Amino acid sequence: MRLGIVGLPNVGKSTLFNSLTKAGAEAANYPFCTIDPNVGVVPVPDERIKVLSDLYQSEKQVPAVIEFVDIAGLVKGASKGEGLGNQFLSHIREVDAIVHVVRCFEDSNIIHVEGNIQPLRDIETINFELIFSDLEIIERRLAKSGKGMKNEAMQKEFQLLERLKKHLEDGKLARSIEINDEDEEEILASFNLLTSKPVIFAANVKEDDLADDGKSNAYVSQVREHALEQDAEVFVVCAQIEQEIAELDDEERKMFLDDLGIDESGLEKLIRASYHLLGLMSYLTAGPKETRAWTIKIGTKAPQAAGKIHTDFEKGFIRAEVVSYKNLVECGSFNAAKEKGLVRSEGKEYVVQEGDVLLFRFNV
Repeated sequence: MRLGIVGLPNVGKSTLFNSLTKAGAEAANYPFCTIDPNVGVVPVPDERIKVLSDLYQSEKQVPAVIEFVDIAGLVKGASKGEGLGNQFLSHIREVDAIVHVVRCFEDSNIIHVEGNIQPLRDIETINFELIFSDLEIIERRLAKSGKGMKNEAMQKEFQLLERLKKHLEDGKLARSIEINDEDEEEILASFNLLTSKPVIFAANVKEDDLADDGKSNAYVSQVREHALEQDAEVFVVCAQIEQEIAELDDEERKMFLDDLGIDESGLEKLIRASYHLLGLMSYLTAGPKETRAWTIKIGTKAPQAAGKIHTDFEKGFIRAEVVSYKNLVECGSFNAAKEKGLVRSEGKEYVVQEGDVLLFRFNV
């Protein structure tokens, strides 16, 4: 899963990025991998991996991972060359979802680029820059498609592009356009537009607003109302606190969160919001060599889940031996669970469930 982080300058975007990536790397003892200066890969915290690893005495623990892509703060006019942000928008065209950091706190020591705090105006500013960037893509595709509409498929693409152009010029996001059929859905996906991607709003607040999850913060309420209209997710975070959490080990982190009156860190909130928004879940595999979590779409059938491990597993799929994590741990071993009739043999139509521990049988 890849998440792109956007926001105005001075909203806490890069502080949050640095904190999340560092905290994630330390929390799971997973090496922080810097692909380039603005990309960080972190593990998805999952206590089940350690439990299964101990059970199987695995040599390796491999969590699911999230890749965060942080770009320079966008300012009004970025699409026309203002600031630096527009140079980096291409970096987030390949992400699965966009995390939009919105400033929801007052602080006279941190200057706001617009002079005051107005979350909805800030969201609109970023949206317009994403729209302008998408319009560039659409106009280039229109010029290309218009040169040779030789078949029905090309005509369909051209018509969708024209509708999209008008839709974006009206200040609307690509994800709100009405799609007529599956063909149009596929064509739209191929454009990889920024405004067609699902969005998670990170409402950045002061420490005092964390305990009640921002319920008493009027700015957060505005963001939540807007997100509801947009079918987006929201999570409340304090980037400064995340920075402090990033320096702590697991035990200290838990005590620190307890003192703040909160159950989970910003990273955990973001992961939960991401999985919910994108319709994702995890299944597990375990053995002496490694215990591993695999991220798949909810509703994925067993052969396609096996294909996440290796394409040969999907091609030669015979069956999946399935046991729930809870039953496996309670029984203490795979064989003990099997003896109690808790291990099932499932075929090609089986829809994998959250927390399934799977053993695939295949023939290449």
